[in-house]
Amino acid sequence: MSNWLISLEGTEAGHTLALGLALMAAFLHALFGALQKGRHDPWLSRGAIDLSYGIIAAPFALFVVPWPEPHMWGLFAAIWLIHVGYKLAQSYTYVLGSYTVVYPVVRGTGPLFTVLGAGIVFGESYSGVQWLGVFALLAGIYALGWYNLKHWQLGRDQLKPALAMAVLTGLFVAAYTTIDATASAPPPTLSPSSRGFSLSTGFSCR
Repeated sequence: MSNWLISLEGTEAGHTLALGLALMAAFLHALFGALQKGRHDPWLSRGAIDLSYGIIAAPFALFVVPWPEPHMWGLFAAIWLIHVGYKLAQSYTYVLGSYTVVYPVVRGTGPLFTVLGAGIVFGESYSGVQWLGVFALLAGIYALGWYNLKHWQLGRDQLKPALAMAVLTGLFVAAYTTIDATASAPPPTLSPSSRGFSLSTGFSCR
C-alpha cells in the first residue's frame, strides 16, 4: 500500500486522489466537530471520541504496521504537544462559542497558516490563481465572522474570546497539518511507513 501511494507522487492520479481524500477529510472533520459540539459537554465528548479511537487504533499501531524508527520519536513528542494544544484550544473554543460561528473560522484560518508553513518547511510555491483561491476563502470566512461579530446575539458576551480562540485553533490546525506531512513524507525524507506513522500518531495523541 505504501509503495503504491509513493508511486503516485507527482502524477495526475496522485493529484486526483489527494484532492478526493482532502475533501473527504474536510467532510469528516466537520462531522467530528459537530459531534464534539453537540448537546453534551465538549470536553466529555472529545474524551469519549479519543478514547474510542485509541482503543480501535491500538492493535493496528502496536502489532500490524511497522514501528517508527528511533529518529522519529523526537518528532512524535512535538506532534503530541501540538495535538494536545489543538484539542484544548478546540474544546475551549466550543465552550465559548456556537458551532456555526467558531467552526468556519477555525477551518478557514488553517489553510492560510498551512500554505505559509508549507512554503517555509517544504519550499513550495504557489501561482497567482492559487493565492487568489486562498484569499477568496479567507475573505468569505472572515466576512462571515465579521457579520456574526456585529449581529450574533446568542452568547454575545463571549463572542470576541470565542473568535480569538477559533483563530488560535486554526493556527494549531496548520501546525499539526504541516508537521504530520513532514513526518509522513515518503522515503528517504523521514519515514518509510506513512501508514505506521499515521496510526502510531493517532494512537499516541489519544
